[in-house]
Amino acid sequence: MAYATPAELATFLGLAEPPAGAARLLDRASRDVDTATVTAVYDTDTNGAATDPDITAALKAATLEQAAYRLDAGDGTGAGKWADVSIGSAKLGRRTDVTPPAQATAGRLSVDAWQILYAAGLIGQGPW
Repeated sequence: MAYATPAELATFLGLAEPPAGAARLLDRASRDVDTATVTAVYDTDTNGAATDPDITAALKAATLEQAAYRLDAGDGTGAGKWADVSIGSAKLGRRTDVTPPAQATAGRLSVDAWQILYAAGLIGQGPW
């Protein structure tokens, strides 16, 4: 279950319509947030959803930031935006044989999402 909707993502990104694959992108971003908060403790309802509005808002905000991070990393799956770039004598290219594009951002939480979760007290401490 994603912490944000495609319509909320469109608003967050300043777009008239959600980007292509928005639901899948938000599911993946929500899983990234879930992975980062695996040791967080907070009250939930019978469906496992947070009951504290501040926690719910932090999870949504972090998911939107993570989705934007995934989009900035490429096409929403984490693939790079460029294959070859030349600037003067410098030439840059993205290797596609090392990390499958769909997993390029897996396990990486954006700085913005991390800051939101940290400020909400959901990460930055181990279980006790």
